[in-house]
Amino acid sequence: MERGRVRADTHPKVETRLAASPSASPRRVRPRRVSGARRSRSKPVSTQQLWPIPRRSGPRYCVAMAFGRPRKLFTEDELYEYAVGALGRRMRSVAELKRLLRNRVEADTEIGKTLVELIVVRLKDRGYLNDAKYAAAYSSFRRDNEKFGSRRVITDLKIKGVHPEVIEKAVTLAYEDVSEEKLARDYLRRKRFLKPKDQKQAARIFRRLMRAGFSAKTIFVILKKWDVDDETLTTLESETLDQAG
Repeated sequence: MERGRVRADTHPKVETRLAASPSASPRRVRPRRVSGARRSRSKPVSTQQLWPIPRRSGPRYCVAMAFGRPRKLFTEDELYEYAVGALGRRMRSVAELKRLLRNRVEADTEIGKTLVELIVVRLKDRGYLNDAKYAAAYSSFRRDNEKFGSRRVITDLKIKGVHPEVIEKAVTLAYEDVSEEKLARDYLRRKRFLKPKDQKQAARIFRRLMRAGFSAKTIFVILKKWDVDDETLTTLESETLDQAG
């Protein structure tokens, strides 16, 4: 009991507890740590860079992942297998595939340039690489799934490096029997656009259809059937002329 009193003198809370229960056996009372953060048991990161990202609950850290450069391929067979795998994931134009292959060879050397050209010729001979088929498939997909107009498809194919004559032939064939007004309405329905209630909504629909590749004439026909006022149509028409100029 003497020992309990000594501990009670040091810790007032223990003294109150002993007074309430005299028969309690004395025991060691360990002071409770009030302040101080709990130590992290995770191993320190020595080879990775950390930077703090503020959060409401306190600072956390994001680990910087270092990605190395693509492994260079020095033989024709290795590069060919890589090209076939890339085409197996999705169709590509000749220009797209060349850009991809240049990242896998020493593009500044004659050997690297020759390797890329050899692979392209080999793929063309086996029918794996064909810009005409690619442009036709791309145009049909954009028309049926994305509901894009022909102008948008032409722009996208130019970005992908397809020759203008190939683009014109593929797009003309894909949109030959397609009503542009119906396709534009399908696009608006797919994007869940409703009849505009004011000038701001009408302008938003107009710009969205323009980016989707539809002509201003078709867009104005749709807006007029939606009873958009003449003042709004005149403003949009002026905007179209300014962009063309």
